[in-house]
Amino acid sequence: MAVSTMDMTKGPLLPHIKRLAVPATVGLLFNTLYNIVDSFWAGQLSTDSLAALSLNFPLYMLIMSMGVGFSAATGALIANAIGAGEIRKSRKYLSQSLTLSIVSSLVGGILLLVFLEPLFRLLKAEGDVLTGAMAYGRIIVISMPLINLAPILSASLASRGDTVSYRNILILGCLLNIGLDPLFMYTFGLNEAGVALATVLIQFLSLIYLFFKVVRKDGLKELGVKDYFPEKVYAREIFEQAVPATTNILTMSLGTFVITWFISSFGRNAVAAYGAAVRVEQIALVPTAGLNVALAALVGQNNGAKKMDRVVRSYRLSLLGGLFVMVVILPPVLIFGKQIIGLFTETEEVIRMGYEYLLLQGITFYSYIILFQSNALLQGLKKPGMIMWMGLYRQIAAPALIFYLLCFALGMAERGVWVGLIFINWSAACITFFWAVRTLKSLR
Repeated sequence: MAVSTMDMTKGPLLPHIKRLAVPATVGLLFNTLYNIVDSFWAGQLSTDSLAALSLNFPLYMLIMSMGVGFSAATGALIANAIGAGEIRKSRKYLSQSLTLSIVSSLVGGILLLVFLEPLFRLLKAEGDVLTGAMAYGRIIVISMPLINLAPILSASLASRGDTVSYRNILILGCLLNIGLDPLFMYTFGLNEAGVALATVLIQFLSLIYLFFKVVRKDGLKELGVKDYFPEKVYAREIFEQAVPATTNILTMSLGTFVITWFISSFGRNAVAAYGAAVRVEQIALVPTAGLNVALAALVGQNNGAKKMDRVVRSYRLSLLGGLFVMVVILPPVLIFGKQIIGLFTETEEVIRMGYEYLLLQGITFYSYIILFQSNALLQGLKKPGMIMWMGLYRQIAAPALIFYLLCFALGMAERGVWVGLIFINWSAACITFFWAVRTLKSLR
């Protein structure tokens, strides 16, 4: 195993989890704060601007779906290869993933540009909201190939035991965003387009930094130009791992469109409330995302090394860690949620609806932990198929039926979405958990 790579197949598991999860959590916290900064400055501009960025949230997830899918695939394959002692193969997975991501993002970006305005109109955007959403969306879509490379490089580093580098660049990106957003929005008069340009600039700087770190850790050592040309064997393996993860993120994006479509039926205040409340919810879930990163890397290396007992113990420790996070984080978030939402907007109706969302979602908090930890386990085991099917259930099939019944048939308005999410998320978490346990038993 390369000197620059952490060997997670030996030693106590808890220290490995801490070394990976803590930097990842800190970095992801600043990434969430980055998004909050965007929402804050948009809210200072107008409620319409906040609504425009809220409409772009599912679009951004759609754009990121390829990058996240490729990063999940790359991380799992590299970690397994490292665990099996196949170092050159681990490097080829990275070079091939970078190329496949660029090509896929170019194709996806062209398609999104064609259908961008119809997508926003489907969500009932009009007037200034539509103008702002289009100004932001066009720039982000055009930059799709650039945006999707950083997660792949980050996954490569995490599979080698380095989550510190991504933490550092996410902290720096957040700090830069505090100044760049108002510079582009107000000084240059670019409004919502300024938020997008700030994001693209920061992503470019992040990409350079992460690439330098990968090279320093020998992640692409001894590879030539021909190693970046797609090869059938590697492409097939990568797509087998990436498609379920990409589909899951894609369905999350489409699911957010579904949620936004239902909510938009009850006015722009409801849309703005959802956008602001989701940001707060993301803060609470950040520590669990750090556990996801740690678990995927641990499972990947130990699965590659055929040490299934360590895989099982890693999963158990991670779920216990998520429970601890919930006990510590959830109460203050619920208590002070109204004040946090108030940072984004002064509209009382938006604050009221957003806080109501947070209170109800407190019931389903641990379901997210179970679901995402189980997904990380399945990805690390190179058995991600269930992730795709559960994404389709949780984001498309169940919401279309349950939201309609609650919002319209039972007349619960936007509350129908808030309540429906409780049933949908818990049912998805339970199904995925039992599937993950079954998969572990079949491999032992």
